[in-house]
Amino acid sequence: MIIDIERLQKQSGIIGTSDKIRQVMELIAQVAPVDISVLITGESGTGKEVMAKAIHKFSRYANKPMVIVNCGAIPEGIIESELFGHKKGSFTGASEDRKGYFEEAHKGTIFLDEIGETPLQTQVKLLRVLESGEFMRVGEAKTRYTDVRIIVATNKDLGDLVKKGHFRQDLYYRLKTVTLNVPTLRNRLEDISPLVERFALEFTRSNDILYRGFMPDAVRLLKQYDWPGNVRELKNFVERILVLEKGERITAEMTQKELQNFLKPLSEPNMHLPVAIEKKSAQAEIDIILRQLFLLRQDTELIRNLIAGKASDGTGIIRNVPMIDDTDIDASIPEKSMEITEDGHTLIRDDAIGDMRIRHLEREAVTRTLRFFNNNRRKTARSLGMSERTLYRKIEEYNLEPKIKRR
Repeated sequence: MIIDIERLQKQSGIIGTSDKIRQVMELIAQVAPVDISVLITGESGTGKEVMAKAIHKFSRYANKPMVIVNCGAIPEGIIESELFGHKKGSFTGASEDRKGYFEEAHKGTIFLDEIGETPLQTQVKLLRVLESGEFMRVGEAKTRYTDVRIIVATNKDLGDLVKKGHFRQDLYYRLKTVTLNVPTLRNRLEDISPLVERFALEFTRSNDILYRGFMPDAVRLLKQYDWPGNVRELKNFVERILVLEKGERITAEMTQKELQNFLKPLSEPNMHLPVAIEKKSAQAEIDIILRQLFLLRQDTELIRNLIAGKASDGTGIIRNVPMIDDTDIDASIPEKSMEITEDGHTLIRDDAIGDMRIRHLEREAVTRTLRFFNNNRRKTARSLGMSERTLYRKIEEYNLEPKIKRR
C-alpha cells in the first residue's frame, strides 16, 4: 500500500515543511503499513508521541485502540502488573483479576514511551512479547497471547545504556529494527513559523481570545533562540505571550521582552568560576580563550597609557585607566604580529591566524558576555573587568545589538 505523504502529514497533524520533517514523513509512510516494531528517538519535546500516532493511524491496526504507556511514570514494583495484568490475590491490593496494557491493546497498537526507564527484569518479558506475542499475568501460570503493534520511544541513548548494563542488548537489537529519529527544533528553524501559527490558532480558539497574529520580525526573533525544550517549549511560550499580550498583535519588542523573562536562569551563575558550568567543554574553552585575550588587550592598553604618561596623577600612584583607542595615544608604538618563538621557530604563524585581530576578539568577547548575561550591562561590565561607561562605549563602537539566543 502506497501512502500519500501530503495526506499523511495533513491527517496526522505533523507540522513542518523542512527537509528533515520530510524525511521523517517518508519513513513513516514506509513503515506504517508493515507489521514491524519501531524505535522512535529524539530529545524531549520533539513530538515522538505524535509520530507514533501517525504510524498507528496509517497501519492495519488503525481501527483498533492505541494504548499509550509512559514507562518512566510507573513505579518499578507495579510496572509488570500494569503491562501484563495480574491475578486476584497475587499481591496485596490485588482484589480482582485485571487486564494489563498489552491485553487492552490486543489487535491494536501499544506505545511504550521512555522505554529506557524499564527495569531489566521487565525487559526480559518485553522481549518475549516482541518475539512471540506471549506473556503471563503476575501471579498466574497461564500463557496468554496478544496481537499488538509495538512502538517504543526514548530520549536516551539506548546503546550507551547497553554498555553500562542498564538495558538488555538482545532487546535493544530487537527494537532498533527500524529507528525513526525526530529532529530537534533548532535543526528545523524554518518550521517555527507554521508551528507558531498552529499553536496560536488552537489556543486562541479554545480560549476565546482575539488573535491578531505575529509580526514577521517577532517570528525572526524566535528563530534566534535554540529551544532546548523543542516544540513543547515553543508551544508553552506561544501560549504564555498570547495570554500576557491578550488581543494584541505580537511584535518583536513584545517577543524580546517575554523571551528574556521566559529564559531567565533558575539560579545566578557562579561568578567565581571562569565559565558557565552548563556550557559544553568546547564552547567553554573558546570563551576562556576569548576572555583571556580580552584581558590581555586591557593590560596592553594600560602599558601603553603608562608609556604615554597618562596613567599617573602626579602622586606616583597608578590609577585605574579606562581603555582608550589607538588614536588617543601620542607615543608611536609599532604594530607587530603576535609571535611566540622557541629555538628560532615560530609557534603561532600569521597565516594560521588569518585576518583575526585583537579588535575582532574584543568584539567577540563583549558579544558573548552580553549574550550570557541576557544583555545585563552591569553584570557584563563586572565580568569583563571594565566600567559600565567603557562597556557602553564598546557597544556603540562595535554596533552591538542584544542577542537572546543562548547556548
